[in-house]
Amino acid sequence: MFEIEHVLRVQNEIGESPRWDADEQALYWLDIWDSPAVHRLNPATKEFTRWAPGLPVTGQARRSGGGFVFATRKGLYFWDERTGQSRFIHDPEADNRPVRFNDGSADRMGHFWAGSTYADDQFRPEGSLYRMDVGCGVHKMAGGLACSNGLGWSPDNRTMYVTAQFAYELLAFDFDPATGEIANRRSFAKVPEADGLPDGLTVDAEGCVWSAQWGGWRITRYDPDGKIERVVKLPVPNPTSCVFGGPDLKDLYVTSAWLMLNDAERQAAPGSGDLFVVHTHIQGLAEPKFAG
Repeated sequence: MFEIEHVLRVQNEIGESPRWDADEQALYWLDIWDSPAVHRLNPATKEFTRWAPGLPVTGQARRSGGGFVFATRKGLYFWDERTGQSRFIHDPEADNRPVRFNDGSADRMGHFWAGSTYADDQFRPEGSLYRMDVGCGVHKMAGGLACSNGLGWSPDNRTMYVTAQFAYELLAFDFDPATGEIANRRSFAKVPEADGLPDGLTVDAEGCVWSAQWGGWRITRYDPDGKIERVVKLPVPNPTSCVFGGPDLKDLYVTSAWLMLNDAERQAAPGSGDLFVVHTHIQGLAEPKFAG
């Protein structure tokens, strides 16, 4: 059994996109709903910082030179927490509303990947997956996704995992680390509706995929063949994403949400929207940064 710690009462409407900065030994994550925010926590010192970036953020990665690359409801942006300045990059969905960006993450070659979703009727498979190169060129890599969400890569860098949230499915693609191309789209794991909507994900050093399951009170760990290896029950119904952090990358940080819970449900799970950590004996993978 893993120990689960309630780390921080932050009450995010939808906490999302946690990223561990190994250089700073700090966790960054977002609140992506009515009051968009960027959060930072240094677990060793307990120092907590919150910024309002003035952008409708939905996904993020740290940049190798400092600052962030954001997926937002209005496209891709750079933002620097030190200056508060932002710079628009591109919005490939600008003429395709109400499709807008959702989650985002960097790969180990320094690209930034971001998925999109149909915002008004999220069950429609009109989301896409995009890759932004170091020079900020943006390429559509896949389409037909019912809310493109959590992103991750296998330890050997040959498989990319993507959550098709409203299809209740985790997808796998062959990934070419030399070119950043993907191929051979396939189902990795189907999630029963009773277990919750699959949301954000991360991959550990053993090649297993950890999926946060909204409405399921759980994180599910899948082995490299897509079979359930274990289920970690949580004290909140809506975990949203997870990432490994800590000095040895064995602490699984979990973001959560209170949006869509009624008063009775929030009273029954008062930690909803807060930050948790699952102390494991399993090592994660270092979180990449965008190299542009």
